Amino acid sequence: MNSAPSSSGNTWLLLTFLTVFSWGVYGILLHKGQTLMQPSGGPPVAPALLRYKAFLFVGIAYFLVAVLAPLFVLMGKGQAFTGYTGAGAIWSLVAGIAGAVGAFGVLLAFAAGGKPPAVMSIVFAGAPLVNAAIGTFLHPPAKGWGSVDPRFWIGIVLAVAGGFCVAKFNPGSPAPGGAKPGAAATAPARPGPAKA
Repeated sequence: MNSAPSSSGNTWLLLTFLTVFSWGVYGILLHKGQTLMQPSGGPPVAPALLRYKAFLFVGIAYFLVAVLAPLFVLMGKGQAFTGYTGAGAIWSLVAGIAGAVGAFGVLLAFAAGGKPPAVMSIVFAGAPLVNAAIGTFLHPPAKGWGSVDPRFWIGIVLAVAGGFCVAKFNPGSPAPGGAKPGAAATAPARPGPAKA
């Protein structure tokens, strides 16, 4: 049972949307950072190195936001260096590793040719499904799987279909084969034979 105090009002929803927005722009900003990491003067840097340089700054950002910020808050409450448990520390560390591996996976997906609109659409459609599946299997329904509301299964099917459609038909993604949408319509026509 969750012992965290319940928040009044809709503060939790606003903070959730803050996360949705932050994670929603993450892939776009990371891709922008890696492309701008190429120096304007001097020899060009290999694309793979640009990605790792960009991810290095992601790590610095994690340190600033995920280490220093909570450390200062805990110091202000006199809890920075006391009251930790081994199990809590281990599972929290595993959670952090999972988050970092996911962020690194996004970077590697870009390196393998994935475009930010498609990669991030798949990530954000798939992650809730993984969360629901693992959560359901760790805490199965008390009355058996037959008691699960059919709308749960419908939601999973819709999430998969929605993620596929958003990734496949995103107007920001290039068309299959590298051609830009509408390229054929804007190509100049070949001159035909001259009319007499």
